[in-house]
Amino acid sequence: MTAEQAVPSAAGGAGEEELQERFDATIARDQRIEPRDWMPEGYRRTLIRQVAQHAHSEIIGMQPEGEWITRAPSLRRKAILFAKVQDEAGHGLYLYSAAETLGVDRADLTERLIEGRQKYSSIFNYPTLSFADVGVIGWFVDGAAICNQVPLCRSSYGPYARAMVRICKEESFHQRQGYEMLMTMMRGTEAQREMVQDAVNRWWWPSLMMFGPPDDNSPNSARSMAWKIKRHSNDELRQRFVDMTVPQAEKLGVTLPDPELRWNAERGRHDFGTPDWDELMRVIKGDGPCNAERIERRRAAHEDGAWVREAAVAHAAKQSGRAGSGAERGVAA
Repeated sequence: MTAEQAVPSAAGGAGEEELQERFDATIARDQRIEPRDWMPEGYRRTLIRQVAQHAHSEIIGMQPEGEWITRAPSLRRKAILFAKVQDEAGHGLYLYSAAETLGVDRADLTERLIEGRQKYSSIFNYPTLSFADVGVIGWFVDGAAICNQVPLCRSSYGPYARAMVRICKEESFHQRQGYEMLMTMMRGTEAQREMVQDAVNRWWWPSLMMFGPPDDNSPNSARSMAWKIKRHSNDELRQRFVDMTVPQAEKLGVTLPDPELRWNAERGRHDFGTPDWDELMRVIKGDGPCNAERIERRRAAHEDGAWVREAAVAHAAKQSGRAGSGAERGVAA
């Protein structure tokens, strides 16, 4: 199948107008659309874009932390980090499987990623300069992912929503593990505390940007919300993340690098500064610190793994042939 292949376009001989009414009614009732259900082409394409980008982000997201597996300061930290990176690989596989229910092929999606025709989260284009970055990724990046992804457990598309249930449970654990690591470092030497603060300074603004552009400049957000693929706008999710993170930073003993950050009693929320949206656009367009490096590594891994995929296909064909021969012998007998 290719990315242009559609899901079933008719149900029980109904016309497209009636099918559209059924679809709209299902969305209005807050029920789920399943793979065999009719869906508008725009809904299907929006889902493919979002789920594929999510899957690519999980796979590319293995790289920044994976660089520290061999350099982790203890066997315990090495094992924790290895398990986390392995979890991210699993998340990517769940999401590629969900995308395939929309009539696309994960090999095609991978080609689109490598060729720059599909995107992944901007946050993974920043370097991990110290081991403290690993903890801050767990605290900030996985914390932001929780804010963004927990509502996706109620996405209108069934396979995507169900995949998110397990992913969110594991992301929550990753966030707590990252925070625990930073708490341990903050109880250590002055050099360790400075390392944590430096990582916080570098990752704060990119973490706010990973929710996407502001609502008035987000062309896909309104449509996704109307279809209940996503439940909250970019700015709403960004605000939730800030409100969640400020008390955690106070307990940890670090300063968030935003001079405009303060509690607004009238709003009952924190006010905070404006991220550099020009930087976000540069990173999205491929001009981030690690864009080329991330894609090149993904390309090399894909090419190096070609023989494994070919062997798996050959093995499956061989097993299928044996099963077919066995069935023929049974019929003959």
